[in-house]
Amino acid sequence: MQRGSDRLSVHRDDEMKHELQGLLRSGHPTRTEEWHDPEPSAEDDPQVAGGPVAPGTSASMEAVRLELARILRRGTFPASPRELMGELRRGYAPDALVESLERLPRSTRYANVQELAEDLTGSGRSARRRNT
Repeated sequence: MQRGSDRLSVHRDDEMKHELQGLLRSGHPTRTEEWHDPEPSAEDDPQVAGGPVAPGTSASMEAVRLELARILRRGTFPASPRELMGELRRGYAPDALVESLERLPRSTRYANVQELAEDLTGSGRSARRRNT
């Protein structure tokens, strides 16, 4: 007797395996109705399969900015890298993103996510904001 948290019976589980057998063997959808197939990703969809977004990887400045904006609130700014690291940790940001802030100068203050993303990716005008 199976004692798990399964919502399906053993019989239903076998049925589902049989239904998916063609898909698993062929590597592409086997149904003729298009509405059964998942929608393909659009060109402007964020990269999900590539893992967490982190500066220094193949992530673009826009992807880093989007990830930072998802976690940080407007009330967080202006802030130093140390304060932002605390906010990112409280927001359960990926470790690679938090650790990238350690390389920034401590005396720099960021007014918004755009400035922070520019400095993290090296595409910004960071010299203007130092010691302000």
